[in-house]
Amino acid sequence: MRGQGLHFVVQKAVLRLFPHALERPSLVFRDDALAVDWRIQKPGAAMTADRPLRTAWIMSPPGANSGGHQNIFRFLKVLEDAGHEVRIYFYSTFDTHTPSEVRTMLAGSTSYPALKATIDAYPSSGLGRDVDAIFATSWETAYASFRDPSEARRFYFVQDFEPLFYPMSSESTLAENTYRFGFYGITAGHWLETKLARDYGMRTDSFDFGSDKQAYHLIDGAVRDSVFFYARPETPRRGFELGVDALEIFARSHPDVPIITAGQSLRHLKLPFAVEDRGNVQVGDLGALYNRSAAALVLSLSNLSLLPLELLACGAIPVVNTGENNELVSSNPFIAYTPPIPVALAERLGEVMARTDRDAYARQAADSVALASWDAAGVQFLEAVGRGMRG
Repeated sequence: MRGQGLHFVVQKAVLRLFPHALERPSLVFRDDALAVDWRIQKPGAAMTADRPLRTAWIMSPPGANSGGHQNIFRFLKVLEDAGHEVRIYFYSTFDTHTPSEVRTMLAGSTSYPALKATIDAYPSSGLGRDVDAIFATSWETAYASFRDPSEARRFYFVQDFEPLFYPMSSESTLAENTYRFGFYGITAGHWLETKLARDYGMRTDSFDFGSDKQAYHLIDGAVRDSVFFYARPETPRRGFELGVDALEIFARSHPDVPIITAGQSLRHLKLPFAVEDRGNVQVGDLGALYNRSAAALVLSLSNLSLLPLELLACGAIPVVNTGENNELVSSNPFIAYTPPIPVALAERLGEVMARTDRDAYARQAADSVALASWDAAGVQFLEAVGRGMRG
């Protein structure tokens, strides 16, 4: 009883100091989380008519450097170029950028393709009857899609296994539940396609990763004397601390090899080795950076990053942690898959740097991804949408 009394006192104190403490700080609106019962699935009606689709995409507001959103927009462009209609709706529990602000950002960005799509906030009344397909793009948007009264076909554009973004918690469970909603999943790579079908009985399709040949290509005569590190300390699934440990070991035996970092500014961190901190680099500038690198450390603890194929296109050899989350996405022989042990990762970086045929090997690596284009991925995506619409 004493414990219960103490709990009650503490709860009252928390509520007095933080009156909104029980309003879970979440990406999903509480009403949506409370209302969804995934045991009653609503995949939406199949469509057999041969005509352009009217598609609605529910997403969080994109930022200027949001790689996930940039990839979504790549496939929105594919839809529009194929003659389909795209409508974008923002769903967010936070006071983020308005549709007007996002339109301004998109107009001035070289990282996003130009679209004809409309951009609005997700309406509380739902999307209406004139929509053929609704695409959820992240776990919280799946709740809005599930609750929408439209009879549109439900799709789930899945780029990562989002329960891994959280510790085991209510949030991770809410995210995991979305794979049981009965939506048709179109996933980035085969690992997600396999995992969602195997573990959740989800109907899935996938597209292969590609590389933008204009942005990422081999530069003749490039001096490859550096190691590149994809550094994202604010993104736990990118294994920043593990990478730092590996590079500390590498730097001890290779003190003269420059280490270049990009992804996020590290200026406020004290690292145990010297780096050339490039921070957040625009897509158009990454190719030249990759061409300076003989090896690159790119850790992915959930779905494979897009970087390995982009690095290969530039002749840099990516050292990536082993695991089906990576190896089921790409089995390219020039990706140096290595157990996620700091000393093993450091040794593999050293092996790449020690190659006497570094330039020739870089060209072979670039040639190995010559056919890995986003155009091919776009064809796969359109075929997947067609299969999903038919049933």
